[in-house]
Amino acid sequence: MKLFSNDLGVDLGTSNVMIYVDGQGVVVREPSVVALDKNTGKILEVGAAARNMMGRTPGNVVAMRPLQGGVISDHEMTVRMLQVLFREAAPNTWFRPKPRVIVSVPSGITEVEERTVVNAAFEAGARRVYLIEEPLAAALGAGLDISGPNGHMVVDIGSGTTNMAVLTLNDVAMSSSIKVAGDSFDEAIGRYIRRRHGLVIGQTTAEDIKIRIGSVYDRPEAATVAIKGRDVKTGIARELVISSEEIAEVLRRPAKQIADEVLSVLENTSPELVSDISDNGITLTGGGSQLWGMDKLLTERTGILCTIADDPSSCVVYGCGKSLGWINRMAEGPINIARKRAMRG
Repeated sequence: MKLFSNDLGVDLGTSNVMIYVDGQGVVVREPSVVALDKNTGKILEVGAAARNMMGRTPGNVVAMRPLQGGVISDHEMTVRMLQVLFREAAPNTWFRPKPRVIVSVPSGITEVEERTVVNAAFEAGARRVYLIEEPLAAALGAGLDISGPNGHMVVDIGSGTTNMAVLTLNDVAMSSSIKVAGDSFDEAIGRYIRRRHGLVIGQTTAEDIKIRIGSVYDRPEAATVAIKGRDVKTGIARELVISSEEIAEVLRRPAKQIADEVLSVLENTSPELVSDISDNGITLTGGGSQLWGMDKLLTERTGILCTIADDPSSCVVYGCGKSLGWINRMAEGPINIARKRAMRG
């Protein structure tokens, strides 16, 4: 039976969708972007090709991200995007049925949002749908041994949300999710450059600045980057050189919000588990964890050593892939994370 298995583990992220095929590994890594012809309703591109069209399309074409803040904001476009990516990951044949799918979701998701994810996966071609909390998947993907009573903590900094959880006995003991993450850093950079320098830049440029010179902790050496944008007053193109010191000041505010939430989770965790975390350290995953100095800032604020996992951007999808081994023991459909968190509280 395993020969024809096409079970899928899906990291349904705000900026990227990654799909793990049982027995094959990660076969799809695409930006969560869809390009649509508004006149005909036809999907023109999905993924990287659609992202390259953002901000550059004619009036009848719109390139959009159907997920915002870690959850589905445009149901129809999400379904159509997943249909394309599911076909790419697991083509249907007469001897391969529709796939069973495990999808990662933020810890702060509501029951309504859970149901939206489940319905989207069904409509896109899944036979059965299961959900897993992102920090639990991230811990599995990072290679942490969470099967025993020893406590571990994971902070997963994605694009739309930062999810953090204390994990023990293959389950979540305490979790939280905030909508301060990679996109928040990009937006802060865009706002600052418009306000301080009178230059309008796109999200792609803001993200490029963050990756090249962004930091939330003192860099050993300053760096600069030249950017182009539209002058607010004249409307014409202008070039500007930005320094890493300027950007560091901008990025510290959202980074502090993440650190404050990590401290809040630790404060609400049992002393025994906090003691374990103090010994084991905190593991950082997600693309946002690679922002220069994030590990140093969280180590300083919490007093607990924070380390970045290997290949942090892929931890969640690899964790979804590992959880495929439990699929026969998992409950289908929504898992009522919000209700479980309320009961733990």
